[in-house]
Amino acid sequence: MSLMRSIFLRAFGRPRGLLGKVGGMIMARMNADCGEWVTERLEVEPDDRVLEIGFGPGVVIQRLSKLVPAGRVAGVDLSQEMVQQARSRNAAAVQDGRLDLRLGSVEHLPFDADSFDRALAINSMQVWPDAMAGLREIQRVMKPGGRIALGFTRHSGQPRGEVVEKLAVAGFTNASLVETDEWFCALATKPDGA
Repeated sequence: MSLMRSIFLRAFGRPRGLLGKVGGMIMARMNADCGEWVTERLEVEPDDRVLEIGFGPGVVIQRLSKLVPAGRVAGVDLSQEMVQQARSRNAAAVQDGRLDLRLGSVEHLPFDADSFDRALAINSMQVWPDAMAGLREIQRVMKPGGRIALGFTRHSGQPRGEVVEKLAVAGFTNASLVETDEWFCALATKPDGA
């Protein structure tokens, strides 16, 4: 692995140490607006159960917890540093049980099948070790008819064209791409009966 990729992963992919702390601060600023835009595309309802994969410092998940006052929000992140930052940022929601933040990977989600109405990831799929395994695992924990949104900033390094294709190969339906000059988002649905 190149030195630059190693530094990038330590700061943003699987943040840890001093670089992880700095990376968390940068992600909180860079991903907030994209996360808000993606959340709007996801059409979250007040009583939904929502999962965020790779929640980073917890900015987007903070917004989600406010959008679902009668629902529940959960998230997984591979970085202990990000779990700590997100728990600190969302202490009240964690304490009252509306927000469940866990250390874990997208390939092995610690949730039952058919648990979530909505799922999203912001700027994280490009660092998943196995994107297809991750998408299949997300589909497993989503309810039939549930929607997924995968959002990316223009600096993410994620090629636009392959996201929709991967969602379709993973078994999602109605996969489409929405984009602006700054962000893009792939949306899809878990089919009924899946």
